[in-house]
Amino acid sequence: MRLYINPIIGDLPVAAVDLPAVMRVLEPIWHTKTTAAQNVRGRMETVLNWATTNGYRSGENPARWRGHLENLLPRPSKIARVEHHKALPYREMAEFMAKLRSHEGIAAAALEFTILTCARAGEVLGARWNEIDLRELVWTVPRERMKSGREHKVPLSAPALAVLDRMAPFKRNRDNHIFLGQRVGRPLASPRLLDCLKWTRPGVTLHGVRSSFRDWAAEQTNFPGEIAELALAHAVGSKVEAAYRRGTMFEKRRQIMDAWARYCGQPAAKGEVVTLRSA
Repeated sequence: MRLYINPIIGDLPVAAVDLPAVMRVLEPIWHTKTTAAQNVRGRMETVLNWATTNGYRSGENPARWRGHLENLLPRPSKIARVEHHKALPYREMAEFMAKLRSHEGIAAAALEFTILTCARAGEVLGARWNEIDLRELVWTVPRERMKSGREHKVPLSAPALAVLDRMAPFKRNRDNHIFLGQRVGRPLASPRLLDCLKWTRPGVTLHGVRSSFRDWAAEQTNFPGEIAELALAHAVGSKVEAAYRRGTMFEKRRQIMDAWARYCGQPAAKGEVVTLRSA
């Protein structure tokens, strides 16, 4: 909204937002930034729906797609190039981690922590010491830094804790970040994390590394699929999420994270299956 909506129609009352206003926002980016444009359209539709429900405007929603904007704009599938995130084959993860651990520095530590926790780069780079509970061995990522907008608790394996131990000597006054940037009060910059990944294995993406975990869980373990999805902070069925909130799923997630850390540390035998212990 800050980049694409506010500069064009940010000063309009919601009641004055009509089809021409919506098109002024979407047309300049629909062909060149299709994914972003889809998100922008969806956000406008959501805001205008809320405004209608709460009595701030009336009439049809000018940002709706079905039966409306689909008649004016080409379907995204016709113009957007599909880009697949190149994944690291999970059988090569031990070799990858060995090479990564031979490279000293904060960027390498942050990348290792990212892999061991199955987190997204932004969640790791923004990590702060006060989010770490060393008694419960849990990292709590606040909702403000989560893609889902919900707080996410990550069980910490022994290798993940070892990364934190390596970072502890770098703590500096008035800076709560774990993975420090060059400037006080700023975390490590994302390009440095990407450069470290490129140095370790060219062509692989951070999202692809998360896919490696998902493939490993599906093909080499008998952990339920929803456990792996929860480890990746993906949305799952409401009943599973309810169980997760009660804590029953969390202990199973600790098991899968420990198993993943062991797998990353040493090559697994071909056909090895990790057995899920009872909680």
